[in-house]
Amino acid sequence: MANRNLRLPARESAIAVLERLYEGRSVIPNDPAMAFLDYLVEDYADEWVTKMLFHYRWGPEEGVENASKILPLWYLTIPDEMVEEFKTTFARRQVDRLGGTVAGSLEVTGPLIEASYRRLLAILREHFKAQRFTFGGRPSAGDFGLHGQLTQLVQVEPPSMALARAEAPQVLAWVDVMEDLSGLDVSDEDLLTRDAVPDTLRALFSEIGRTYAPFLVANEAAIESGAEQMEFQLDGCTLLAAALFLPEKVPELAARGICHAVIR
Repeated sequence: MANRNLRLPARESAIAVLERLYEGRSVIPNDPAMAFLDYLVEDYADEWVTKMLFHYRWGPEEGVENASKILPLWYLTIPDEMVEEFKTTFARRQVDRLGGTVAGSLEVTGPLIEASYRRLLAILREHFKAQRFTFGGRPSAGDFGLHGQLTQLVQVEPPSMALARAEAPQVLAWVDVMEDLSGLDVSDEDLLTRDAVPDTLRALFSEIGRTYAPFLVANEAAIESGAEQMEFQLDGCTLLAAALFLPEKVPELAARGICHAVIR
């Protein structure tokens, strides 16, 4: 395969690079409106669903114990003493981050994050009963965004994995299917059109509007005011998180043919 030592340009995602390098089997819808919605799902997964992962990994004691044991072993040849050091340093630092300066998973917002995760499971459960992927019969960028977080939530973290197994086995199956799509035949006709968005996908966007949209508004306000931390009310809870300056979002949208008129 060419470009074995592929390095990503600054402020450009892997998907954008691959879309430019290789023709065919695109993961970005041709319709700019659907491309924007697809990007929104991917961004929601990247910035909001990751909060669910962080919460379940470093919040419940069961999650902390599991992550402290398993994560360092992913290095395979790591010495036992380094595994112990991981438990006492890195794991403790991650737990402390739940104070709100990074992950926004304060103890008071734990129930909010958990409720958001269970709603997402329910939405995807119903959606995957009728659609193979988020935007129809072929995967899009949003699928890969969700898949990245859900591999951990439904396959690694015990608390969130148990919830998925009990409440949304379809999501577990979908994560398994997403692991290898190399033999999948695809065509542009497999994607949903803007005139045929099913209620199950609308439910996902309602959830994004309920949770992630207020997060984005609060983040923009914090950036514009020069604040290092954002704070906003969501479902009666106060959520705190570090303000995120993400300049790569604009060129990423442009690379996908999505104009500023759409996002404004």
